[in-house]
Amino acid sequence: MATMESLIVTVNRIQRACTVLGDHGGDTNLPTLWEALPSVVVVGGQSSGKSSVLESIVGRDFLPRGSGIVTRRPLVLQLHKTERGLQEYGEFLHLPKKKFTDFSMVRKEIQDETDRMTGKSKQISPVPIHLSIYSPNVVNLTLIDLPGLTKVAVEGQPESIVQDIEIMVRSYVEKPNCIILAITPANQDIATSDAMKLSREVDPTGERTFGVLTKLDLMDKGTNAIDVLEGRAYPLQHPWVGIVNRSQADIKKNVDMIASRRKEREFFASSPDYGHLASKMGSEYLAKVLSKHLESVIRARLPGITSLINKSIEELEAELSHLGRSVAVDAGAQLYTILELCRAFDRIFKEHLDGGRPGGDRIYGVFDHQLPAALRKLPFDRHLSLQNVRKVVSEADGYQPHLIAPEQGYRRLIDGALNYFRGPAEASVDAVHFLLKELVRRSIAETQELKRFPTLQAEIAAAASEALERFREESKKTTLRMVDMESSYLTVDFFRKLPQEVEKGGNPTSSSADRYAESHFRKIGSNVYSYVGMVSDTLRNTIPKAVVYCQVREAKQSLLDHFYIQLGKKEGKLLAQLLDEDPALMERRQQCVKRLELYKSARDEIDSVLWAR
Repeated sequence: MATMESLIVTVNRIQRACTVLGDHGGDTNLPTLWEALPSVVVVGGQSSGKSSVLESIVGRDFLPRGSGIVTRRPLVLQLHKTERGLQEYGEFLHLPKKKFTDFSMVRKEIQDETDRMTGKSKQISPVPIHLSIYSPNVVNLTLIDLPGLTKVAVEGQPESIVQDIEIMVRSYVEKPNCIILAITPANQDIATSDAMKLSREVDPTGERTFGVLTKLDLMDKGTNAIDVLEGRAYPLQHPWVGIVNRSQADIKKNVDMIASRRKEREFFASSPDYGHLASKMGSEYLAKVLSKHLESVIRARLPGITSLINKSIEELEAELSHLGRSVAVDAGAQLYTILELCRAFDRIFKEHLDGGRPGGDRIYGVFDHQLPAALRKLPFDRHLSLQNVRKVVSEADGYQPHLIAPEQGYRRLIDGALNYFRGPAEASVDAVHFLLKELVRRSIAETQELKRFPTLQAEIAAAASEALERFREESKKTTLRMVDMESSYLTVDFFRKLPQEVEKGGNPTSSSADRYAESHFRKIGSNVYSYVGMVSDTLRNTIPKAVVYCQVREAKQSLLDHFYIQLGKKEGKLLAQLLDEDPALMERRQQCVKRLELYKSARDEIDSVLWAR
């Protein structure tokens, strides 16, 4: 069974892993897991003794020292309690696998890493440094040390430094899961404490604030801080804790922290002012009370943390399903994967054509609007004008005028008129070709499984485009043949009616003068126009049939057939190239897998603690 202490270890590990992974949560609207986990933030003014408090809790001298702003980047300090006898060491997140057993080198690395981000100036940076310390002399705890609050900018700092630091500190302490460790020196008026002022603003009830008084040994002779420590001067929901910092003399003499802790205990035990509070004073007590409080906060937050983890797991599993599984290395499996991806694309393409998705209706629009409009705009009025009819008929007669009906004139007029139908026929083919290409492009974009493989996308697009080009050429040949067929064999029944109509008029013959009268040519033009109208109605119905048969039907049935044939001839290396994923997607999948493993592990450990309750 897991203990509450192991839960703190789990929370520490989750926080560290969240930092490694970024814990951005993808497109989730949930808060990050890091934000949901409780942490202790150390807040205080410059030279308030923050560094000494942290070093006392850790039991090691490891933080940079100096005048002015020393802490210029947030330091996320995770303490891991180890078994007795094991060597203490520190480990930085930016230097994984490198163990620092010399804590003076830890101090140097903090300084160097700060300078790498901010330079040698007094500038600050919100980018945190992550340090884990493993030691038998610590409690399991996460502490975040922030730059000290200040009221004025020093030389080399921008005027905005005061506001910049406060904004940074607020970004941490405003979070509801943040435990505030407010550091105030005892030799300063508590009413002017920057730490207490800020904590009171963000935590007016004091539920999240622990007050720490440092430098109790430096108070003026004859004064003490009993009123504060006993909660009368500045009451908080949690008891105040007094700390005695190492003296400058001890620091210069490199007196170790274990000896300093002993001197601190002796100070409180022998103090006439604080003796009755000795058991609840000092850095060791502070570490224990923080750890215990952290346990209670975690216990209270467990349902919410568990809910967040479960929701995050659901979202990550959904995203991994969306991203797809990792690509196999076996050639047979790769070929199968490619075929599955092609089928997924083909399914979406057919949905566009059949009405499951938008787009196919535009093809119908070509037949229902574009083609009829083009047919109506053909220049038959000009072609069958009185002047042109007279010219064509006269030229067709040659030196000998026609006897009854100008058959050659009719044929020439009809041939000329029917030739105009080639334009709308070809335009219909091209319009549908354009729409099919657009549907291919959209279908590739909408095939989620293909997003991982830009090379395969390009190959499918090229193969589909090549196939559509073949379909267009065949469709164009077919539709033009239909126009040519109308020219090659005229509908005889239509013309047989013409002599009969003359006979019905009771004058089957007419004089040569009548045959060349204006009314005669008008009648010829009218007859040809009627015949062309009949052909136009026919082509309006047959051109769509040819286009659908040659282009749409073929696209539905065999768009990628040629690609499949070529695919079967490719070697394993070429198949692998087709499945060369977008590096960003590969990275995203790896991140999701790692984060999913982290969350599932966290859920399992938290569940074991809940069952142990």
